[in-house]
Amino acid sequence: MKTLLRRTCLSVRQILKKETGQDLVEYALVVALIAFGAVSGMKNLATGLNKAFNTISTTLSTSV
Repeated sequence: MKTLLRRTCLSVRQILKKETGQDLVEYALVVALIAFGAVSGMKNLATGLNKAFNTISTTLSTSV
């Protein structure tokens, strides 16, 4: 019984050791994808805000 338990425990440990490296790579790829999306989104947001403020500034300066 102890031998079977030890073999099972060793098998589970080996399986867990093999998958942890894959999980780390997958998490790194997900984080990189999220960062890329955030940078792209912020660039578009900044461009839109800049245009809006320029329009407001032009409108205010011509009104006064």
